[in-house]
Amino acid sequence: MNAPIRRLSLLITAMFALLLVFGSWVQFADARALRGAEGNSRTLLSSYEQERGAMLVDGSQVARSEKAPSGSNVKYVRNYPQGPLYSHVTGWFSLSYGAGGLELAEDDLLSGQSDALFYRRLGDLLTGKRATGVNLDLTIDARTQQAADKALGNRRGAIVALDPKTGAILAMVSHPQYDPNAISTLDATAAQKAWKGYLADTSAPMVNRAITGDLYPAGSTFKVIVSAAALAAGRTENTELTGVARLSMPQTTVTLPNDWNGPCGNGRVTLTQALAMSCNTAFGQLGMDLGASAIKDQAAKFGFGKDLTIPLRVTPSSTGPMDNPPQIAFTAIGQQDVRVTPLQMAMVAAGVANGGSVMRPYLVKQTRGSGLEVIDVARPTELSRALSSDAAAQLTRMMIQVTEAPDGTGGAARIPGIRVAAKSGTAEHGSDAGGAPLAPHAWFISFAPADDPKVAVAVLVENGGRATPGPGPSFNAAPLAQEVMKAVINR
Repeated sequence: MNAPIRRLSLLITAMFALLLVFGSWVQFADARALRGAEGNSRTLLSSYEQERGAMLVDGSQVARSEKAPSGSNVKYVRNYPQGPLYSHVTGWFSLSYGAGGLELAEDDLLSGQSDALFYRRLGDLLTGKRATGVNLDLTIDARTQQAADKALGNRRGAIVALDPKTGAILAMVSHPQYDPNAISTLDATAAQKAWKGYLADTSAPMVNRAITGDLYPAGSTFKVIVSAAALAAGRTENTELTGVARLSMPQTTVTLPNDWNGPCGNGRVTLTQALAMSCNTAFGQLGMDLGASAIKDQAAKFGFGKDLTIPLRVTPSSTGPMDNPPQIAFTAIGQQDVRVTPLQMAMVAAGVANGGSVMRPYLVKQTRGSGLEVIDVARPTELSRALSSDAAAQLTRMMIQVTEAPDGTGGAARIPGIRVAAKSGTAEHGSDAGGAPLAPHAWFISFAPADDPKVAVAVLVENGGRATPGPGPSFNAAPLAQEVMKAVINR
């Protein structure tokens, strides 16, 4: 073979090798990315040719695949029997608009394409069994979800309930809701009308306020975190603090007032009393004494700043910057630039309830095959250690006084025969077009029974607080938390 022919043969061999490598790369390494690429209608249509896994709550299907009507160009259509109630959990699965919620987050399992199911798919291929997706058995408790939904009613906001010992999400409700069936219909015109209507709705029904969105100032519920930081720094539940009517701060002429025109107690209060009556001046001064680092570090131990997936993605909560004493003081009462999700504040309550251990929240309890055989079971894991068991016990006693002390702000959450630990909050968040302050958001976080916690709850009601300052609980939030706690305790 002469030199030119030899060089040509080597070139052809190299080209075939490159073709083999890149062909294999496209078929295997890039397969998932190409399959999930936006606009890949072939993949989307093929997903309607097999039965997608169901989502189960207490054994009942809240998302399922049904045979498509005769004459359709697909075999299956997605259906949500209780549509709005679970909309922010299930999400939607649509020919026109892709997927959202768990339909998107757990698509690999629901479609049966997860790498973890390789041997199961191989077995189906060898036996000739029709491939199906995996069923998701959710942690949601039906009675608790219904109680949260009913309690929130026509208010805007969110409620999250956790099992503090495991991190299992027992309820996650966001209002307003939407109907995923309206988006998932095979009628493209109807789906488009529903989609555009939801996006144009100024109340943002498709935003899951429990874990995403613009987030909220925490208001006085943040005082639980500052209390934990104080206990970690050596203070006790009986440490005395200032309770003046207005707190003067360095570097500014602005003063920090209480929510009423007067001091807390006789001007001096214990840490327990300050939390029970929600004394702004006490916590403003305490925050400045502790410093920005102590507050940020304590918040981080409860989960602030962490990227969480449950498996839905959770927007991280933040304390915001604290560059000077006034910013620290206003941060210490949950204002300034503090921004949180209701899930995060439920994790704060759950961490105290669980002796200082914050468990990683999760929504999928186990996965099941088409015959409902168990494939995999979730294993609860600790996210972080927020405070010592002794500090958690002190903070629990302090939070009990929020519901039981005569001047406590959480009396509306009391449950006969059950001790409830809690913290109320009202969060200022801006003014209307005329410059008048908007009604503050109403918060309530709690857990019960305080001596053997079964549930931790966070309630957020947009614009649900008092329109004008004054002592007392946030009207709309505490009774809602009470109903959710009762649903878990009495189940």
